[in-house]
Amino acid sequence: MLYESSELKVVLVGLRAGQSLPEHPGPAASFHFLDGAAVMSVDSERIEVTAGATVVVPPGGVRGVRAVTDVVFLGSLADPVSEDTPAR
Repeated sequence: MLYESSELKVVLVGLRAGQSLPEHPGPAASFHFLDGAAVMSVDSERIEVTAGATVVVPPGGVRGVRAVTDVVFLGSLADPVSEDTPAR
């Protein structure tokens, strides 16, 4: 966790090759990949990403990531409080 408030959460995430974050809905977010390669899912789309790529997810978008190699990315989430609220 790099920063957290009721309006914004910024996290630095590292995954080993083969690790993943399961698909889940969430607030609007951007993910900037700093190192490595991964496959990011956004709704039904699969996006191959490498260092330098940025993926933007709309509010409520279902997102997940699977590391192809060791990967590091920076995530910025708007309205992080909504992550703790059950889906409607």
